[in-house]
Amino acid sequence: MCNNSQKHNEVAMQPFIGPNFLLDTPIAQRLYHDYAEGQPIIDYHSHLSPQKIAEDYHFRSITEIWLEADPLKWRAMRANGISEKYITGEASDWEKFQKWAETLPYLFRNPLYHWAHLELQRVFGISTPLSPDTAEEIYKQCNDKLRQPEFSARSLIRRFNVKTICTSNDICDTLVYHKQMRKEHEPFQMLATWKPDRLFMQDKPERFCHYIQELCESSDMIIRTFDELLEALRKRHAFFHSQGCRMSDVSLDTFYITDYTAPEVDEIFQKILYGHPLPPEEQTKLKAALLMALCELDYKAGWTQQYHIGSLKDVNTTMFKVLGRHTGFDAIDDQAQASAMGRYFNRVFERGLLCRTIVYNLNPRDFEMFAVMLGCFQDGSYPGKMQLGPAWWFMEQEDGIRRQINALSRQGLLSRFVGWATDSHCFLTYTRHEYFRRILCNLLGDDITRGLIPAYEESRVGQMIREICYGNAQRYFHFSSM
Repeated sequence: MCNNSQKHNEVAMQPFIGPNFLLDTPIAQRLYHDYAEGQPIIDYHSHLSPQKIAEDYHFRSITEIWLEADPLKWRAMRANGISEKYITGEASDWEKFQKWAETLPYLFRNPLYHWAHLELQRVFGISTPLSPDTAEEIYKQCNDKLRQPEFSARSLIRRFNVKTICTSNDICDTLVYHKQMRKEHEPFQMLATWKPDRLFMQDKPERFCHYIQELCESSDMIIRTFDELLEALRKRHAFFHSQGCRMSDVSLDTFYITDYTAPEVDEIFQKILYGHPLPPEEQTKLKAALLMALCELDYKAGWTQQYHIGSLKDVNTTMFKVLGRHTGFDAIDDQAQASAMGRYFNRVFERGLLCRTIVYNLNPRDFEMFAVMLGCFQDGSYPGKMQLGPAWWFMEQEDGIRRQINALSRQGLLSRFVGWATDSHCFLTYTRHEYFRRILCNLLGDDITRGLIPAYEESRVGQMIREICYGNAQRYFHFSSM
């Protein structure tokens, strides 16, 4: 009889991030390698810098490309007791990289551990795990490669076979870099996404008024009434459309829905325009009116809408005052979403303004609810018209991806899913498309292995995987006709 040590030795150990990483069965391995692995990428939600893409930027170091705009890494380093000096402070690139290398061995079971090593392998060809012992050599190897032409911003995009990038752009953006890229002969296109988030700062009257002044300048008009605000938005929307934009995206804590009248909203708008704070009920009325007006603009232009719902911003106000927004101090909100979401889409549906729509949820408890709610408003006009967005932000890890796929599978049509979105500021994170695709193939391979899907349907499942990785998004966003 074998003892426990002998049994352990008989288990076939997978190499770290080997060819069959995250693929537990032979069928899963075939699905990934035969159907998913070679598919192009449509990055329909990204925060990459349009300027860096247009200028084909060359990064000075691995620290700049890897650590300078990644709050998730910053959060991990803080949790490991690293001083802010080595995170967002004045330390050198090498010192910051060294502190990240010190942190990484403490990240077993955190997705950052896999993501970091995927990026090192796929981009730099480095299979050695990063640690304090290997940091100096890896830092040198990466920096040597980043000096080469094939590691510029555009070269990295081409390497991952990206066909379309949709950047996130404030509605006052000049889109000068998008104009420049339209003249270039690249195998990928860069499109803008209309992002009106800053219209919803009614809790901060001074910042809201300053933004309205920016909108006055970008729309070349004076804004004194709510109707004039809507006219300015129409002008900016038409400009974005003329530059190839076909998609909007707004990040909200919840859907804003309440009753209001036009005179009431105009009075509230003029009140805040003169710097007066608004009580919560007036803030909600103005936000609800704006949200519906934006929806109407998108519908008339034939755009796709995206809603990112459920983040709680800047919960550490002390650090917000020191470092500003998007520095790792946001959290998952736990307010109830179902009622507001249902009432909002019901009003949109009643008014005949339902666009192709993707809704992302951040609270893991809400995957099933969001999927069910979206199913209430499928209108039969387009396959998968109402989409449960891919796992987002804190959910971009194996469990979150599984939850999203399972919720969509149970309550909708996984086969119509438009797939992964990078949602990143970093040019190395295209490896997360691979991460998602491996998890998807493993789930479906497991279903076939367990007899939940007929074995003779393997090729059909493979074709579904191809569509999720690329084809569905290409058709859904109408990118092929642009």
